[in-house]
Amino acid sequence: MNAPSASPRPLLIVDDDATFARVLARAIGSRGFETLTAGSAEEARALARRHQPRYCVLDLKLGEENGLKLIPELHMLVPDMRILLLTGYASIATAVEAIKRGAHDYLAKPVDADAVVRALLDGDGPAAPDDEVPDAPEAPLALRRLEWEHIQRVLTECDGNISETARRLGMHRRTLQRKLSKHPVRERPEQGD
Repeated sequence: MNAPSASPRPLLIVDDDATFARVLARAIGSRGFETLTAGSAEEARALARRHQPRYCVLDLKLGEENGLKLIPELHMLVPDMRILLLTGYASIATAVEAIKRGAHDYLAKPVDADAVVRALLDGDGPAAPDDEVPDAPEAPLALRRLEWEHIQRVLTECDGNISETARRLGMHRRTLQRKLSKHPVRERPEQGD
């Protein structure tokens, strides 16, 4: 993973956190990629048009914008682009939606550069069998984690609209915002509910 390739591979990093984007670009650049960074969806579209990058690392939250909506737009500009979606608010619903919209993989932050490179290059080798199914977790999800997953699924169905999501969930908008402002519930198999 640490040896740069003979010719740099163009990679677009789209993240509104300039420090994170700069650090990731430096780390990925040392692994054989030629990096471009964008802080917004508009800038990402412009760079994709101009440079036609083969790879993209895309953040889910781009300020007020949603990275999920950008995935099909990037594929229209560069049809063979491999997109890796990153998020600090990982949920099964978001991962499923990202894949449906055309992302090739999905990782939760914090993430290291080697994991990003592995995820980006995973499909560049020989194809894996399509019927390969990942193992299901042995222990059931905690109740709070299930609630988080359900909220994320409904939020995704409502295209990020907080008011509509709150209405569908039967809760007050401020209650939903409070729940969304918290990080996802971490799994703790050693503790019972």
